[in-house]
Amino acid sequence: MMIFKFKEKCVYASVAVASFLMITEATAQSQYGWRGPNRDGIYPESGLLKTWPAEGPQLAWETEDAGKGYSSPVIVGDRLYLTGMNEDEDKEIFSAYTLDGKKIYEVVYGSPWKDSYPETRTTPAIVGDKAYVISGNGEVVCLRTANGDIVWTVDGNTSFGRKTGTWGTSECPLVFDNKVIFCPGGEQTAMVALNAETGETVWKSPSLNDISNYASPLLITHNGKRQIVALSGKAVIGVDPDNGRIAWTFDDWGQSATAQGWEKISPNMPLYKDGRIFSCNGYDMNSFLLELNDDATAVKLVWRNDDLDTHVGGFVLVDGTIYGSNWINNGQGNWLAVDWKTGKTLYDTAWGGGKSKGSIIAADGMLYCYDERRGAVGLVNPTPEKFDVVSEFRITKGEGPHWAHPVVHNGILYIRHGNALMAYKVK
Repeated sequence: MMIFKFKEKCVYASVAVASFLMITEATAQSQYGWRGPNRDGIYPESGLLKTWPAEGPQLAWETEDAGKGYSSPVIVGDRLYLTGMNEDEDKEIFSAYTLDGKKIYEVVYGSPWKDSYPETRTTPAIVGDKAYVISGNGEVVCLRTANGDIVWTVDGNTSFGRKTGTWGTSECPLVFDNKVIFCPGGEQTAMVALNAETGETVWKSPSLNDISNYASPLLITHNGKRQIVALSGKAVIGVDPDNGRIAWTFDDWGQSATAQGWEKISPNMPLYKDGRIFSCNGYDMNSFLLELNDDATAVKLVWRNDDLDTHVGGFVLVDGTIYGSNWINNGQGNWLAVDWKTGKTLYDTAWGGGKSKGSIIAADGMLYCYDERRGAVGLVNPTPEKFDVVSEFRITKGEGPHWAHPVVHNGILYIRHGNALMAYKVK
């Protein structure tokens, strides 16, 4: 195993409250944003349905005015927030809805990526009375949630020399300690922290002299020490959240990944548990478990798995098993379970019926899988023995790939497909 050296370069009553405080104490990051309160795809719900009717759960409401996008909704209090494209598809918009689907306002905040797959990607982070988003063109923006007024904008291109790959910027902001984290890549810096109130630069990490990637950063706590784990163009990195110093990098992807080119596509945010970091991406990049040393200044490789290489759908860790889908080609993939400790593949199976790979979250002891090809939504029992689909139904509204990750909040399952957003009662 290879060791990578330190681099000198620079909800529900008391249970819900206790969970919120525990997460807040561990990371002090925004609880309202990308892939749930801990950015791991796990939603702290209880009392949810364990089976659905044949036609699917009851539809509470739907709208087709969200604007094209792959981002997920964020629900805070009595409002839902979402990003998308405007009608002319030349600007990105931030919208607020009531919890019965009525749009309160929409505002333009930035420009989309101009090339392949320009649809809006950023899921907002909500902190207090402000929302934070990052456009496909690299603009970091702070808005007031009350009315959508823009507080500040920082252009990552002019300010930090942003350098991306084929698909522009696809980052969801990480917000903590009055800082907004952004990973521009390029020759100036790999990562920056902006003041959440003013947009002024708090710190800049050293440059790794490669492009940015498409994944969002994760704040972890290891042995009482916090660290930001992120993906650059060619590496997984650990960054000091207080000063931006890069503590370690990992870029030993193996022969297959090197041949493909790691920077080709890496959109999946890592998972963290008990000093170990799991990273996984598609196009035969495959998956890896890394282990931090005691003071989080180096990592070593624990295992590799050549079966699970998730394309864009993320993965979840439930009871010691990693669940997700892999990439066979752009239109095909299986669903897998992998043991967290050993990296052993426990199952690798097709969903069937023309369904493919997709996104995954978990809530109340069940998996929610969203097939990107046909729009099937599956309620899956998380057993490591087989891909056990208990119930499923199909999304028919919207257009484009089904790439938006589902959300579960207060007993409602939110599914987004392009300009359409549906809310289903699952409690």
